[in-house]
Amino acid sequence: MAEAVPVRCPACLRENGYTVPVFPCACGSPVVPPLDLAADPLPLTRRTWSQMWVAVRCGACGREVEWPHPEVGCASCGTVVRIPVHPVAPEPGAGSPGHPPPRPRPAPAHPAPDAPGAGPGHASPPARRPAFRPLTIRTARDAVTTAALYLRWLGFQDVRRPDGRPVPSAAVDLRAPGLVAQVDPTTAPAGLRAVECVWLNGLTSCATSVYFALAGYTDEARIRADDLGIPLFVMDLTGMPQPVNDPADELLVTGA
Repeated sequence: MAEAVPVRCPACLRENGYTVPVFPCACGSPVVPPLDLAADPLPLTRRTWSQMWVAVRCGACGREVEWPHPEVGCASCGTVVRIPVHPVAPEPGAGSPGHPPPRPRPAPAHPAPDAPGAGPGHASPPARRPAFRPLTIRTARDAVTTAALYLRWLGFQDVRRPDGRPVPSAAVDLRAPGLVAQVDPTTAPAGLRAVECVWLNGLTSCATSVYFALAGYTDEARIRADDLGIPLFVMDLTGMPQPVNDPADELLVTGA
């Protein structure tokens, strides 16, 4: 497991601890994206799928493959930033010209850091709970599946979608006994109305309300979620949800 490094939020200047993800190369060796900590992190206001990947070369076999670009959500203000990565240097004789290695299929789930987004201000899950095994997010459906897996890991039983319709571009409902969750796999930050809607749905069902977003939250949404006690999580493309407010930290510790 890679060590945690400090990443300063460009919005509020808080330092957040970030543990670099370790990916499995096809040769079996661990691959870690080489972070460029001398460069400033870039706030994410809009995501495009083509910009969410970064080329990383395996130091053991020289294979160059694309993996999710490192990102981290600020535990103080909720800003999501992309961490710069050193570009892959040309390596004479590596690979066949004109035939780059194909983008890998999602690798089997592998042990993750003890706590999603572990760092200053974040608590660790109880020792009795095994490490969450993430699913690499490549599509909107993967984001919904990841949120469902994470909720089951927290202890919620029978997590499912309330109907069988295909995953739309807007937020998707997940339900379980005592739980109402929303998953927003879009590339725009979740807003105030979205947070209030999931709170009202939970209030009507006498259930806990939880929100997952791929692109973070607006300031108004974060403030309202704190007032209402709604746990907010941000998902990065490694499939590791990160708590971004105190209710989410508490849910991470206590579970369902």
